[in-house]
Amino acid sequence: MHILITGICGFAGSIIARGLLEYLPGVRITGIDSLIRKGSETNLEPLRALGIDVRIGDIRNETDLAELPSVDWVLDCAANPSVLAGVDGKTSAKDLLDHNLIGTIHLLEYCRRHKAGFLLLSTSRVYSIPPLAELPVEVHNNAFRPVFALPSSTQVSGFKSQPSSVSLLGLTESFSTSPPISLYGSSKKCSELLALEYGMTFDFPVRINRCGVLAGAGQFGKADQGIFSFWIHSWARRHSLKYIGFGGSGHQVRDCLHPADIVPLLVDQMNDPDRKVDPILNVSGGVESSMSLAQLSAWCTERFGAHQVAADKNPRPFDIPWMVLDSSAVGVAWNWKPRIPRDLILEEIAVHAEQNPRWLELVS
Repeated sequence: MHILITGICGFAGSIIARGLLEYLPGVRITGIDSLIRKGSETNLEPLRALGIDVRIGDIRNETDLAELPSVDWVLDCAANPSVLAGVDGKTSAKDLLDHNLIGTIHLLEYCRRHKAGFLLLSTSRVYSIPPLAELPVEVHNNAFRPVFALPSSTQVSGFKSQPSSVSLLGLTESFSTSPPISLYGSSKKCSELLALEYGMTFDFPVRINRCGVLAGAGQFGKADQGIFSFWIHSWARRHSLKYIGFGGSGHQVRDCLHPADIVPLLVDQMNDPDRKVDPILNVSGGVESSMSLAQLSAWCTERFGAHQVAADKNPRPFDIPWMVLDSSAVGVAWNWKPRIPRDLILEEIAVHAEQNPRWLELVS
């Protein structure tokens, strides 16, 4: 089997590439990466040392893809993963769409020419923001959790017509993806739709895995992406931290997943391309791997000692109080579940922070 991995020098791409070498003896991997993300260059030579053919190139440029060999599968890990991209003054909306949508179109054309299957790492951010922002929550154990036992007179936008799409286990795949979902979320949702259309029109298999927050050692963490890594590295170095929005409480909740846990699923999907299951599935750590920033701070205090966190009550665009994905469907379809527990992921990041004290400066 020959696999092309885009964004191979990124955090997720590099870990998945190493995992595929272990799970698929004799697999041939070609990778492409533009190295524009700070820190990605640290993975280049280690991946090449494993026998992976890593090309420096950009999926936004069709000529770079034209130089790649034919493969059996394309795994798309390349993206600008920030929900603030296009509105934060650091990148333009067009730059975001070039990365996350035009690049996908070029890859789908590549798949059409070579009859290669397409695996897309998508995101929880394709889900609609207004019903999530308006989700009734209460504080329990220093974290938000949804409240579903509402009075009959209470109506919450987005939930009256789809009460079964969210529970304490998280959002299911049937939760609304209606705009607004952010420019980033829209770029990924458009990529999902085009991937399905290309696959059906030109007869190649497509699988779309919607991931929550990916986390682990070596992640290029920032405040708006890779929050678990960013928080732990910042805490270990006693850098300034602050809870943003939601009263400055730090009660907002996300779940986390180690990219290594995605590898067995990808292998099964490639080995059984014709399995009759939904092509779009949530792939996440779920409620057991979820925690609030305040809870993460408590974990960091126990691990590294006390550190002051400031409060900024002003909300950021697209922020939501609680985002946990329900991955029950992928468990039924592919017998998949995460294996690496949350606290082990956090400890892995903590050890990396101790061994790499200047990591944030390298990747910022």
